[in-house]
Amino acid sequence: MTLAEMKAAAKSLDMPSFTATQIAKWVYGKHVNSIDEMTNLSKQSRTRLAEAYEVGNRPPIDAQHSKDGTIKYLFPVADGKFVETVYIPDGDRATLCVSCQVGCKMNCLFCHTGKQGFEGNLSVCDILNQVYALPERDTLTNIVFMGQGEPMDNLDNVLRATEILTADYGYAWSPKRITVSTVGIKGKLKRFLDESECHLAISMHSPFAEQRADMIPAERGYPLRDIIELLRQYDFTHQRRLSFEYIMFGGKNDTMTYSREIVRLLKGLECRVNLIRFHQSPNAPLPPTDEARMEPFRDYLTHHGVFTTIRASRGQDIYAACGLLSTKRVKEADNKYHQT
Repeated sequence: MTLAEMKAAAKSLDMPSFTATQIAKWVYGKHVNSIDEMTNLSKQSRTRLAEAYEVGNRPPIDAQHSKDGTIKYLFPVADGKFVETVYIPDGDRATLCVSCQVGCKMNCLFCHTGKQGFEGNLSVCDILNQVYALPERDTLTNIVFMGQGEPMDNLDNVLRATEILTADYGYAWSPKRITVSTVGIKGKLKRFLDESECHLAISMHSPFAEQRADMIPAERGYPLRDIIELLRQYDFTHQRRLSFEYIMFGGKNDTMTYSREIVRLLKGLECRVNLIRFHQSPNAPLPPTDEARMEPFRDYLTHHGVFTTIRASRGQDIYAACGLLSTKRVKEADNKYHQT
């Protein structure tokens, strides 16, 4: 809940309005597991509150550890479903890759999550619980909405979650510690830009419309060129950062023809490009690029004014790397269990 919602809840239970601030501190500041732990509330208030509400803390039910230190957690969510969340430690930084949907509607060619199909939006509670119940929660420096699902397709709940993460009454994080990724959905992207100060990452993967549509069906409804035209109306020269994600596929999008088109598309736009190694996804008819092609590609973009990095690959051995998250097998195992 936001603080305003907590105040409304307190009022509905005939509790003083100031108790909402106390509740917020217990939940978002001290991360209590039960209402009974809120000891500066009267016993009567705690009883009323517990009859109507719960904290909502649900610990992960499984964890897979990569040889590189990455940990992939399996979290239970509403309706008996599950999502995967990835914790990525890196020196003095620790990033959490959170999910916002069970499965995904976008059905991108290279993404294992899309092959799962769409099974529902996560509630604000389900999104925040991936942070709240994370064993390494206190080490986090960054959060990226790059797990399962398309954030703009669950925008109301993503915006409420980021509000709580950045609000003084909540986690009090700076918006620049949070990045939200999207393929681009018409109408929703503008709303995000107007209502949030978090960083934005656009999934590009090809600068050519026809090829991008083959990879990302959403291109047909909201072309990359229209997305870039919208982005040019906003200022990314200060705290908010704009990046373009670019997975490289061997013989598909890794030649200088593509780097030259990217330079042309992004000319004059304050942004960066992140090149990503492709991790072979089951049933994805795309080969990974030769590693030797990535550095010249990066160097060409940087030399022509587009700051570009090669993102380090993490957690591939536990299917935690980019595009590999899926809980379809969990659902199948759960169905099999109930059938027997």
